[in-house]
Amino acid sequence: MQVFVRDNNIDQALKVLKKKMQREGVFREMKQRKAYEKPSERRVREEAEAVRRARKNARKAAQREGLLPKRPAKPRPAPAARAT
Repeated sequence: MQVFVRDNNIDQALKVLKKKMQREGVFREMKQRKAYEKPSERRVREEAEAVRRARKNARKAAQREGLLPKRPAKPRPAPAARAT
């Protein structure tokens, strides 16, 4: 994984890196590996994740086809004005 630092802005680069790691599931995997997980528990967890993914995909497909209403977008805060 690679992140470029622009204009010596380390904070922005860290923010981008954390977002990429979150998207890739690195933090979730680290948390799971802290303790041993029995194979039966792992199987149950993976099946539950698969069911969750399938439901999400079905919901999104139904929304695309117009069978379900789309969720309203979350309101974004207005960007703060810069003091110059």
